Amino acid sequence: MSALVPSFVDIDLRSYGERWGSDRHEFAQLVLPVTGVVEVEVLGRQARLDPLRGAVVVAGAWHAQRSDVDNRSIILDFDQAELEQPSRQLLLERPFAAIGPAARKLIEFMHLMAEQQAVQPGMLRGWTPLLLDTLALGVPQARSRLSALLAQVAADPGAAWSTESMARFARLSTSRLHALFREELDTSPHLWLLRQRLELACAQLAEGTRPLAEVALACGFSEQSALTRAMRTHLDTTPAAYRRSKQELASTKQ
Repeated sequence: MSALVPSFVDIDLRSYGERWGSDRHEFAQLVLPVTGVVEVEVLGRQARLDPLRGAVVVAGAWHAQRSDVDNRSIILDFDQAELEQPSRQLLLERPFAAIGPAARKLIEFMHLMAEQQAVQPGMLRGWTPLLLDTLALGVPQARSRLSALLAQVAADPGAAWSTESMARFARLSTSRLHALFREELDTSPHLWLLRQRLELACAQLAEGTRPLAEVALACGFSEQSALTRAMRTHLDTTPAAYRRSKQELASTKQ
């Protein structure tokens, strides 16, 4: 697991009823209303939450919530250590956080993904530090932008990514993106992207009989020969040889 993303994070969509329900747990939590109003109490302090105001619940804190109107909230569970970074100290100091326009867009995006049951673990781990930075600072740090980029690319490495489009996604200059990759991952954006595409290609080669040219295109390579060159250089094999070896291995296990 990369140090750029939380080791533990989980998401749920929840609606609250009229009766107070209380709880405490060993992880931190965000309550982020999407619709309606929710009354909450955190460590004895009460507030009304709505799409412009959320709650920050630190690990071990007693909290309770209720609502007498239709409501829907994103519940985000994550490691308490994520709140203890210097840039997020403000979230530790107050149990209720204003949700500005930038954070609202992030929440709406994840709500849409959750409704469609399309939240991938990597995407969620990349989105979480971006949201925490945005709630605490208004502007996410470069490191959090990088974590969101890694999650987005890993979710679909076969898309038309390039170093330039990755830099635009992260709202960084290409030189700053290169520097961050070196600092955090000890590689370049190009080589990291290539590894993601090779992993995807290997998975597709091992799992089916899709034509090699189609696998190459689906995994972001311009043509079959480009995939072949990459696999020879980095894996010391070819697409056909890799598929054959995996099929032979599978047959011996049957």
